[in-house]
Amino acid sequence: MNKQYLDPTLNCSTLVDLLHWRALYQANQPAFTFLLDGDTQQLCLTYGELDRRARAIAAQLQSRQAAGQRALLLYPPSLDYIVGFLACLYAGVVAVPVYPPDPARLNRTLPRLQAIVADAQISHVLTTSPILAMAQQLYEKLHWLTTDHVDEALAEKYKAPEISGSSLAFLQYTSGSTATPRGVMVSHSNILYNEHMIQVAFENVEQTTVVGWLPLYHDMGLLGNVIQPLYLGAHCILMSPMHFLQRPWRWLQAISRYKAHTSGGPNFAYDLCVRKIKPEQRATLDLSSWTVAFNGAEPVRSQTLERFAEAFEPYGFRREALYPCYGLAEATLFVSGGPRLAPPVLFTVRGADLAQGCVTAASAGEKNSQTLVGCGQTWLDQRIVYVDPETCIPTPPNRVGEIWVAGPNVAQGYWNNPEESARTFKAYLADTGEGPFLRTGDLGFLRGGQLFITGRAKDVIIVDGRNIYPQDIELTVEASHPAIRPGCSAAFSIDVKNQEQVVIVAEVDLRRAQELAGKPALESDIAKSVRQAVTEQHDLHPYEIVLLEPQNIPKTSSGKIQRYACRAAYLAGSWE
Repeated sequence: MNKQYLDPTLNCSTLVDLLHWRALYQANQPAFTFLLDGDTQQLCLTYGELDRRARAIAAQLQSRQAAGQRALLLYPPSLDYIVGFLACLYAGVVAVPVYPPDPARLNRTLPRLQAIVADAQISHVLTTSPILAMAQQLYEKLHWLTTDHVDEALAEKYKAPEISGSSLAFLQYTSGSTATPRGVMVSHSNILYNEHMIQVAFENVEQTTVVGWLPLYHDMGLLGNVIQPLYLGAHCILMSPMHFLQRPWRWLQAISRYKAHTSGGPNFAYDLCVRKIKPEQRATLDLSSWTVAFNGAEPVRSQTLERFAEAFEPYGFRREALYPCYGLAEATLFVSGGPRLAPPVLFTVRGADLAQGCVTAASAGEKNSQTLVGCGQTWLDQRIVYVDPETCIPTPPNRVGEIWVAGPNVAQGYWNNPEESARTFKAYLADTGEGPFLRTGDLGFLRGGQLFITGRAKDVIIVDGRNIYPQDIELTVEASHPAIRPGCSAAFSIDVKNQEQVVIVAEVDLRRAQELAGKPALESDIAKSVRQAVTEQHDLHPYEIVLLEPQNIPKTSSGKIQRYACRAAYLAGSWE
C-alpha cells in the first residue's frame, strides 16, 4: 500500500477537506471526462475547475441560507450532476440525488419523485435550464437553481461550512420496491471510510483510470465512479447509461481507448456485452489494462462470468479481473469483495438442501445442484455475521443466515423514520448482546472466508416448507425459451385459499424468437416451456404464468426487478 499517497486523505475529516486538498495540489490534473455521445465527443474538468464551479454554486446556496436543508439534484447524466452534488457538500446542504422525471413515462416516474420530495422535505432544487423549463411547474413552491451557466467569480464569496465527519452529506434513497422510498442518511465519515475500503480492496492508486456508465443518482455510480476517483485523485471517464444500453460496445471501447484499470456494473451488463457486441467490434478492443471488473448490485451468476471471460479473453481480458462483490446503500456502498486478480470463487451446492436453509456441497454432475459465486471478504474493521432472522442467534457454518454488518461505513439510519431505523440499524445478537448491527435483509453463508449470497429474506418463497429463491426461478424462466427477454422476469408468491402459490411474469420478444427459431412463437408454447422448465428444475408448479410485452415489468432506477410492485400489479389486475 502506498502510505505516502494515503496520508493526505486520512487527515481529512470531510469530503470538503479532501476536495479542497485536491484543488490545491492537483489543480491542473484531469478529474472527469464525460463522453457526450458515448464515443469521442467529450467535456473535461480538472480538479481546479471542479473546485471553482462547486464553490460558485455553493456561494449561491449560502446566500439563500440553505445550509442544513435538503436539495434535490435533478440532472441528466452529466458533469453538471457532479458539480451540483459537490456544491451541496461545499455549502453544508444535504444532497438528494434522483433521476429526473421522464416526460414519456410520468405516470411511472413521477410518484417516486413526489414521495422523495415529501419525505426529505426538499427546499431547493439544483438542475439545468432545459429541465427547469420542463419540471418547474411540478414543484412551483420550491427554490430552483440552474447550474449549467454559473459565474465562477462567485466562488470568491464562498465560506467553508461548519461541518464534521458526522455531518450528513447526502440522502441515498433506496431503489426498493416499497411504495414509499427510504432515505439512507450517509455522513462524510461513512463515505471516507467506505472509499478507503474500496481503495484497499481494489488496490486502486492515484494512477488508476476509471471508466463508468452507471447512473450517478445510484449509490454504485455516485460512490464508485465519482467519489472513488476523487478519493484517489484519479481520472474517471463517464458516459450516459442510455448510451451504454444502446451500444454496449461503447463501454468496452472506452476501457480500451483510455487504458482503464477499474470499471464494472451489475451482472446484466456483462451478459449484454456478450449478446450485443459483434465479433468485428471485439476485434478492435484491447482490454489488457482492465484489472478490476467489478460485478455487483444484483445476483452474480457463474454462467455470466464464464461467458464474458470466454468471449473477451482473445482481446486481452483476464478472467482474474472479474470481481464479484456485495454491498448496499445502508452500508454506504461496498461490503465485500475478493483480493484483486484472484479468480472468482465458485461453490456448487445441493439445491434441495439449500431450500431447507442447509449448505451441502454437491457432487460433480449431480442433478438439481446450483453453482453460487463468492462475493469476497470483509475489509478493514468492518464485521459480518450470519444470523437466524427469527432468533437473532448466529447460524452455524453449514446454515443460511441473514447477513448482518457492523462498521464505520454503516450509515446513520433512515431519514425521518426512527422506527424502521431502529429495526434495521440497531440489531443486537440475542446470545451475546453484541451490536449494533445493520440487518441487510439478504441471506447468505460463509465458506472458506468467502461470503455467498443466496437470496433476499423478504423475497423468499416458501412452498411446502421449502425456501425457494425467486432469482433461481427467474434464471430458469429466462433459459426456457428464446422469446423470454433476459433480465425481464419475476417470480413471487400470492396467497390462494391459505396456501402460498407462485406466479411468474415474463416479458417476451416474439420477433427475436422468430428470428432465432425461424418460425413464429406462440404464447401457448412459451408458457408451456416455462412451466415445464420450472417444474423439472425446482419441483414447483406455477399457479399462473403471465406473458407481457416489453417494458411492462416494474424495475428500480438501477434496473432491478421490483417483485413487490409486480405482485401488486398482478393482484390489482393491471396487466393485460
